[in-house]
Amino acid sequence: MTARHARVSVRNGRQAQYGTAVYTTTVSRLVKAPPAAVYRALVDPEAVAAWRVPDGMTGHVHEFDPREGGRFRVSLVYDDPGAEGKSGARTDTYRGHFARLVPGELVVEVLEFEADDDALRGAITMTTSLTEVRGGTEVVVRHEGMPDAVPRQDNELGTRMALDNLARLVEGARG
Repeated sequence: MTARHARVSVRNGRQAQYGTAVYTTTVSRLVKAPPAAVYRALVDPEAVAAWRVPDGMTGHVHEFDPREGGRFRVSLVYDDPGAEGKSGARTDTYRGHFARLVPGELVVEVLEFEADDDALRGAITMTTSLTEVRGGTEVVVRHEGMPDAVPRQDNELGTRMALDNLARLVEGARG
């Protein structure tokens, strides 16, 4: 796998949650930076606002306390004024907490969309694991409990775009 291409593997983990079906996705990417640099970008609110957004969106961090049990709230705003978001016009907002933090290795977040539509509600566990490999860090993002109302392809594509942004952000900031 090259640094420009993400490997995507999807596992079908379906279960009932608030009466809706859910799924699991796993997306990975090689980032040419050490795990410590990647980890810093995972727990820094300014970095998160910059990288954790798909193309065509802008990130806004409203609350961010990067410690186990610490809370966060983030909005992704579509650049297209006609876009419909999960949380209202043009906006996808999610909130949650950090369930586990292992510096340089792991970030586990439990989050939920702020949405009136029950099909979009329910806890999602996002696990980001970092493994030092030759040439950098293998970053693996696993979403468990994604509601079927979020198309699987959208989740995978958005995660790949975000990981590309993460790579651009940290590959120049070694250390």
